[in-house]
Amino acid sequence: MGERSNDELGRRLRRLEDRAELHDLVVRYFFACDDDDWDALSEVFSNDAEFAGAFGRDQVVEVMAESRSEMGPTIHTPDGILFTFDEGDDDVAHGVIGAHWELSVDGRTLYGAVRYEDEYVRERGSWRIRRRSHRVAHIGPWEEVATSLTTETPVRWPGRAPAAADLPVSG
Repeated sequence: MGERSNDELGRRLRRLEDRAELHDLVVRYFFACDDDDWDALSEVFSNDAEFAGAFGRDQVVEVMAESRSEMGPTIHTPDGILFTFDEGDDDVAHGVIGAHWELSVDGRTLYGAVRYEDEYVRERGSWRIRRRSHRVAHIGPWEEVATSLTTETPVRWPGRAPAAADLPVSG
């Protein structure tokens, strides 16, 4: 095997390791949210993170902790995860994560589907979330989930008017 083949094999091995680390990062984010573990959550974000209208790791965690204070127990479950890598920079990647939420809000259990869109950066020796956004396909109380994908307004947060999805589901 020539030197070039060794370089290619090393690059491919590194990509597999990167994918595994990014997958674990996504799962650590979900567990930290569900466990209200703000130290662990802080570790998944880069110093210059952006999410939920907040900028910088500390502010992102603060906004998320405030949001979680309005909820009871939650369960975040990743369904499908797709990673892509920047061609010109081995330390930047992107991800699309399909997930389901089970959330306790105002004494009611809500169920919904969401898609996260991420940018990752390798920082402090590990992959971190630099930018995260999410789009909701549907969410609502259990008793409304049976028809939540068959209506024009599948987003049903307690105390708010039903709304259209951020992530329309075709059918």
